[in-house]
Amino acid sequence: MARATTLTIESLKDLGLDKLAALALDQCGRDAAFKKLVKAALAGAKGPEAVAKLIDKRLDGLARAKSFVDWNKERAFRDDLQVIVDTIMSELAPASPPLALDRILRFVGTHSGVFNRIDDSGGRIQAVYHQAIEQIGLLAPQLGAEDLERLPERMQAALIDSEHGYLIDAAQVALPNLPDNVLKRWDKTLTPLAEPKAKKSGRGGFGFDPVEHQASEIRQLIALRLGDIDTLIAIEESLPEHRQEPLAVAELLLSAGRAAEALVWARKNPKGGLKVMRMTDMADGGMALAFDAGRRAELEAGILDALGDKDAAQALRWKQFETALDPGALGAYIAALGDFEEFEALDRAFAHVMSVKQIYRALQFLAAWPRLDLAAALVEREATQWDGAYWEILSEMAETLENDHPLAATILYRALLDDILARARSSAYGHGARHLAQLGVLAKRLDADAVARLGLETHTAYELGLKKTHGRKSAFWSRAEKR
Repeated sequence: MARATTLTIESLKDLGLDKLAALALDQCGRDAAFKKLVKAALAGAKGPEAVAKLIDKRLDGLARAKSFVDWNKERAFRDDLQVIVDTIMSELAPASPPLALDRILRFVGTHSGVFNRIDDSGGRIQAVYHQAIEQIGLLAPQLGAEDLERLPERMQAALIDSEHGYLIDAAQVALPNLPDNVLKRWDKTLTPLAEPKAKKSGRGGFGFDPVEHQASEIRQLIALRLGDIDTLIAIEESLPEHRQEPLAVAELLLSAGRAAEALVWARKNPKGGLKVMRMTDMADGGMALAFDAGRRAELEAGILDALGDKDAAQALRWKQFETALDPGALGAYIAALGDFEEFEALDRAFAHVMSVKQIYRALQFLAAWPRLDLAAALVEREATQWDGAYWEILSEMAETLENDHPLAATILYRALLDDILARARSSAYGHGARHLAQLGVLAKRLDADAVARLGLETHTAYELGLKKTHGRKSAFWSRAEKR
């Protein structure tokens, strides 16, 4: 049997120039993006100015366009954008990095108009722009001293009004390549732009000013690059409270050995801080927690350790564990204990977990630690309380418990199946059929006395009950019979 031909540069050369040219021309008729790449390569043969002229023509068209791009044309549109970036980097950058940088900045500057023309909920168009921004970091080291000094000015001119923060992204990839004197000069340029403005929005709150926001963020990046922590903190303090990031400042101060100041920032708690409700919180009755509670507690405990207050640090870690059933907090607490102290602490911790009313959070903690024996005991103890509506939690836990704890897995699979059938969730009938099949497998491994002790039905009685109650759900039973 003949081996397949591998496509390599050398094997393609064997075809000969005429054959390759014919294939390329034929492909140009079928693929618009490929045709543009070929045109760019032809222009590249004439020199960087010819390539730059071709790219400018495409960028002019992109900037002028106003029509909405329908969903079925999104892929072709994305490919066109990608071709522009690829052409700049493959054809123009090798010959003239400064010209390539100008065109990359022009391209990134079109993002606002492009985003207004297309529904990019999948983020594919944004991905092309993010890739283009990354090219700035690749081009910067190739610039001469004069062009490097002008880089901040050129980036700022192109992106200062970006509501998507693209000037910040560009600064992040460019800063490592900029000399200190250039950074300091840019900071002076940004200082008046970064001053907070009491600009009211139409809804009575403070409006978002992309210029001020980006200028202040970049000033902090510059201060961090220069190792000027005091300036960075001064900028942070000048920001509205809702924009401050006290934990980031605390981490920076701690790393600089300024633990006392770090503690002040770590304990700052902005009003109306963001809270998050996980699936386990919803299942347990809606107990929302501060979004950064775990990070805040871990950081504050670390600062207290640095200050020599080990007892306070440990008390904080235990409180975070006790309140949020945070495995990370308990792990840090245990790690800081002396020899042989962990056994008593773990006994106390697991007793607390088994006593809380938030059974879903407790179950998730026990799975994460892991203590699957206690997880199974919790499932069996609360056998009638599990709600299959929270399938994101219970299905994964049922699979985890299958091997060593078939009775607990059975309880959870029944809860999941009962919910699917009770609510006639036809889209989940496939899952339900798999659950029923797995219940049949698990039934062979169940201890009859344990089943009776919990007041559960045998598998045979359970399945008969399902058929009696849900016998008319033929779509489900037809799937179940196929398994």
